[in-house]
Amino acid sequence: MEIFWLDFMQRAWLAGFFMAVLCPVIGCFLVLRHQSMIGDGLGHIAFAGVAGGALLGFQPVLSAAAATVLGALLIEKVRAKMRDYSDLILALFFYAGMGLAVVFTSLNRGGGVSLSSVLFGSLMTISTLDLYIVGALGLFVIAFVALLYRPLQYLAFDEVSARVAGLPTVSLNLWLSVLTALTVALSMRIVGILLVAAMMVVPVACSLLVARSFSGTLLGAVCFGLFSVAAGMFLSYYANLAPGGTIVLTGVACFLLCLALRLARGAR
Repeated sequence: MEIFWLDFMQRAWLAGFFMAVLCPVIGCFLVLRHQSMIGDGLGHIAFAGVAGGALLGFQPVLSAAAATVLGALLIEKVRAKMRDYSDLILALFFYAGMGLAVVFTSLNRGGGVSLSSVLFGSLMTISTLDLYIVGALGLFVIAFVALLYRPLQYLAFDEVSARVAGLPTVSLNLWLSVLTALTVALSMRIVGILLVAAMMVVPVACSLLVARSFSGTLLGAVCFGLFSVAAGMFLSYYANLAPGGTIVLTGVACFLLCLALRLARGAR
């Protein structure tokens, strides 16, 4: 089948599967901390990074990663000092990111990068360089989560107890923010900035309906993410649809199916 043998499709499969693992892994910790929308907000900052990188001639994935990491660190620092106004702080940073993106785009009259592909994804046109960057940063994120799995799990369920137990909650929060920022930057070329948050939340939402433990939720979220990418890519390729949107809609369909099955079992 040509969907497996064409060079651009092989790159798309590899990048898609990296995303299918990364987004749910980070998303599990965010959802349990009631920060499901932070991925969407960091996408605004990533957009500013892409537009600024295009203006200065930098690689868009690298410039987006730098902007989102810096933004995530600033957000976490300010949030730690103003916890009662955390929603307001997030909104201010997110809107500032979008404002910078608009300004940078207006200054870049020479073009240089397709902002449409950044907003909505361009999985089928991902380059070898993009794949190397996604792979390297993705392996770093997975290794870090594996090494600090227990502390991050403790932090996700009860930050106050984790602090009392002596865990370095400030450092863990900062690192979790960095991991989230990197995940947003990695995924933008695949599903687009506007849909990254969905891939960080939807597979986790599916898994929460069927799993009975945190480890089960994490593993189930990755499985739902892999299925969404695989099924979404098949549908997008043969039906000539946008890959990013098709992948996310496949995940939403999985959630609705899981929800219907759970409601049906509860009604018995």
